Formats: sequence, structure tokens, C-alpha cells
Amino acid sequence: MKPTHIEHIGIAVTNLDEAIKYYEGILGLKCYAVEEVKDQKVKTAFFMVGQTKIELLESTDPEGPIGKFLEKRGEGIHHIAFAVNDIESKLAGLQEKGIKLIDTTPRKGAEGLDIAFLHPKSTFGVLTEICENKKK
Repeated sequence: MKPTHIEHIGIAVTNLDEAIKYYEGILGLKCYAVEEVKDQKVKTAFFMVGQTKIELLESTDPEGPIGKFLEKRGEGIHHIAFAVNDIESKLAGLQEKGIKLIDTTPRKGAEGLDIAFLHPKSTFGVLTEICENKKK
């Protein structure tokens, strides 16, 4: 598959505003975007750390993926996202290699990226996202 770089690390939080205060006030980072992704039932906030982003994820619905994650596991790292070129062919190749996919076709994510998730049962317990920025 050969990712080009780590796109972001997703962290589930119960209170986005409080988490932003920590990342800005304690870590000295600057939140550069807050966005709601309605179909994923989540509100996100982004920070740059070098070339990698941190994405904070607050559930907007307890029945959404982040709401269920928080209920089951609490706050913490939710996923790691790798940037790829030609996401469709990468998904097909992963499926051919026996990787269990959550998304068999890309969907729109935050910041307009095309995204797809790989099931943690196929990735050593780590929810893995691949994404492509087709706006470049």
C-alpha cells in the first residue's frame, strides 16, 4: 500500500471545547479548524504538529461511532490515518490481501478528504484510516 505520510491521529474526547483548551493552553498548539461531519455524527478540531495533524473527535450523537467508542472505551486514541494516492486501488489491493474493510469504497471525511477505514481485527487492534486529498 505504501502510505505517503501519517495524515493524522484521531483522538476521541467527550468535550471538544475543554480538549481544545488543553491542546492550546498546555501544549501550545493552535486549533486551525473546527468542523462538523454530520453523516459521521462527529464534530472535529484540528491541530498541526510538524507535518502531522491531531484530530479531536467529539460525538454529536451517542449512537454514532465516536459516541459508541467513548461509551465502551472512554477518551483516548481512536485511529491513525495514513495518506495514500489512488485510494480506490489501495482499497481493492487491501481486500485482495485479505484485509477486512469497514468501508469498501471511499466516503467524504473532514477537510474534504476521501476516507476509508480498515477493521482493527485485520490491523493488530488499531483502527486504521486511509485517506486521499483529491483537492491538491
